[in-house]
Amino acid sequence: MKRMVLISYGLMVAGVCLATADNNHGEAKAQPVRKAVAVMYPTQGYSVQGVVTFTKVEKGIRVEARLRGLTPGKHGFHVHEYGDCSSTNAMSAGGHFAGGGTKHGAPDSKDRHAGDFGNIDADENGVGRYDRVDTMIALDGPNSIIGRSLIVHDLPDDLITQPTGAAGGRVACGVIGVAKE
Repeated sequence: MKRMVLISYGLMVAGVCLATADNNHGEAKAQPVRKAVAVMYPTQGYSVQGVVTFTKVEKGIRVEARLRGLTPGKHGFHVHEYGDCSSTNAMSAGGHFAGGGTKHGAPDSKDRHAGDFGNIDADENGVGRYDRVDTMIALDGPNSIIGRSLIVHDLPDDLITQPTGAAGGRVACGVIGVAKE
């Protein structure tokens, strides 16, 4: 767990410190974030691991995930409020990141939490893949996911139950940080 906290802290620092020198005046100039990453680590009692990338594309943010160690079937998949995976059950990550949304919903619903990605589906070998372009999250501004956490849940998200989709416990957590392009 200490390794996960240190890596999470490192990703947060990378996100906060992203700047380059402006050759004309020597001032720091923020660079637009085009890619982010969450390295997923298991919570206590689970073995889920993997990497999720977030890439700015023309129509939104492309979310690509490949996870292993899941039980076969669907698992709730959400961005949570805080970039804190330090507790053994990942409850330190807080609730779903609401952003501009007002209630929990399906990823294609206009009225949903910004962090509602629905489900990641794991095959019979426990490998889960996810690939979609999301139009609500961002890599900057009020719906920015940078410095927040990504959670994989034990159960499927029913896409209806408020405020969590009845997705059960948290099996993996990763802090979303700025990635090298």
